Amino acid sequence: MTSTTMARPTTLLACCKLYISESRNDAALRAIEQAARGGGGGAVVVNRFTDDAYNRVGYTLVAPLTPSPAPPPLRHAVLGMVRAALEAIDFGAHAGTHPRLGAVDHICFHPLAHASLRHVADLAGAVAADIGDELQVPTFLYGAAHREGRTLASIRRQLGYFKPNSSGDQWRGAPETDALPVAPDAGPERPPRSKGVVVVGATSWVDNYNVPVHTGDVEAARRIARAVSERGGGLPSVQAMGLAHGGGVVEVACNLLDPARVGAEQVQGMVERLAAGEGLSVGKGYFTDFSQDKIVDLYFRSAANTEG
Repeated sequence: MTSTTMARPTTLLACCKLYISESRNDAALRAIEQAARGGGGGAVVVNRFTDDAYNRVGYTLVAPLTPSPAPPPLRHAVLGMVRAALEAIDFGAHAGTHPRLGAVDHICFHPLAHASLRHVADLAGAVAADIGDELQVPTFLYGAAHREGRTLASIRRQLGYFKPNSSGDQWRGAPETDALPVAPDAGPERPPRSKGVVVVGATSWVDNYNVPVHTGDVEAARRIARAVSERGGGLPSVQAMGLAHGGGVVEVACNLLDPARVGAEQVQGMVERLAAGEGLSVGKGYFTDFSQDKIVDLYFRSAANTEG
């Protein structure tokens, strides 16, 4: 039995999902990934999901939680990636069919293995303070990291996240005004136009599941998304958006906030029924990340290879 295998039952792990508003600038992505590798300390990038229509990349990182007062390796790695992204990406020049609030759009921490939500909430708060204080970007907290537990959807709604600001169902450039409708939890009161703002949170595990609908009609996708979502009277613990995706396809992009309660099969079935009512066909949906178990396994495999 290897030392890595022996460590698995008692190792506290944290997962970070980091969403970057860029997928087409290879040099920028190389710099961001180099920053992750250069961070040291045991953080591993276990997945990268790229979507060119959305002009968006999602990275999944995992690292052990170290005993205090040592700083968690994930904190150092994430801050390095955020710094590299803010240096390499001009948010004012970004365009895509997925909403976003900044060059680094969203950072979420999840507990894995034997870690608790409190562990990752503290980590999220520390990372948000780093971004706000060191990098001077307004940062907003949500979930267990926020003192009142506000949701990701609520802070996004307050910041105007869901409204396209350009024709063709695109989000393009920075907002016309730099006045924020709500004060940030860290960082300056006004966002730099080249960087935007960052939302940082801590929650239990969330699955991201997208279902393609074969039409160019984004309004049809939005009607389906509203009906699927809990907010629209649909499936509990499901959030959904209807988004353009190019090539005569739109997507119903879903966050499954409690996938053990309502999973991808139920979402897929409901989208298919609603689309049929619109006279539309639906493709097979897909996850944008691996399962929790797979992510843990990939982390320990990588750790074993590094030790070897």
